[in-house]
Amino acid sequence: MSEQEVTTNQTEATPETKTDVPYRSGFVAVVGRPNVGKSTLINALIGKQIAIASSRPETTRKAIRGILTTEHAQLVLVDTPGIHRPRTLLGQRLNDVVEESLSDVDVVAFLLPADQEIGPGDRRILSRLRSDFATKREDGTFAWKVPLIAIVTKIDELGRQQLINKLIEINEFADFSDIVPVSALKHDNLAEVRNVLVEHTPEGPQMYPDDQISEERPEDTIAELIRGAFLETLDDELPHSLAVVVDSIDYPEDNETGAAYDGKAQVNVSIYVERDSQKPIIIGKGASNLTYVKKKLRTPVNRIVGQKARLDLHVKVAKGWQSDPKQLEKLGF
Repeated sequence: MSEQEVTTNQTEATPETKTDVPYRSGFVAVVGRPNVGKSTLINALIGKQIAIASSRPETTRKAIRGILTTEHAQLVLVDTPGIHRPRTLLGQRLNDVVEESLSDVDVVAFLLPADQEIGPGDRRILSRLRSDFATKREDGTFAWKVPLIAIVTKIDELGRQQLINKLIEINEFADFSDIVPVSALKHDNLAEVRNVLVEHTPEGPQMYPDDQISEERPEDTIAELIRGAFLETLDDELPHSLAVVVDSIDYPEDNETGAAYDGKAQVNVSIYVERDSQKPIIIGKGASNLTYVKKKLRTPVNRIVGQKARLDLHVKVAKGWQSDPKQLEKLGF
């Protein structure tokens, strides 16, 4: 019998349980250094891909909000760009996104990878969180205004004793409200992560319909899928200076009456790089990379658009866009 079946049977046996369990809702900021598994964890908790999960650092460029709804709770999981020292104006804008994401949250989930040492980046994030969410007591410890949950990711990389040692180290690193180990990739201990986050979320009303899993517009979701597909396909060949914008989604309709009719929607997409020499990398020999991405994303794009759709991809150059305020604004940053 599955966990869900057990829960259902217990609820049916005691009808008053529903009224006894308070409904909880709130915003959970998922923070950590670049490439510690933030997007992978959120995708695993939601059950669908809403954020790019890649081995390349600094993949997430926007605060993507995934919505996790259970019988007694609704969590809005905010996938933030990794906090890092900015090297470009884009990097500074990403840090500004983190600042905005942290401004009004109910719980902070701090991701720490089990297979890596706690380093300067983690200490910088902890210092930032303390300044935003904690007050220092006379004895030098910190009192948190919101729960701070340590989520220890990538536990499948360690043996049992190594993991125990890592959990002890993380416990000594900060005054965490809770520490939860997880392997999002192998779905190991995901239910416990969900339960702990719910437990620390305040009571509140449901904010979104049961079936809504993201706050993203269809255009933004499709743009992220396309960028993720290129990151995955080209790996180290791909310049980090790639940006994707969905210019429009055109649905088939009669020119005179405006009435919709059966046919494919057209999704018009601009793919930006910073230099002319980067265009062939994206396009591929004989447009092979463009063709691959179109085929790979056919089904997910159809689902997002709500009907069969055609991806129309155009590769363009926006010179030095990562450090150009006007270009950044045009590209949605």
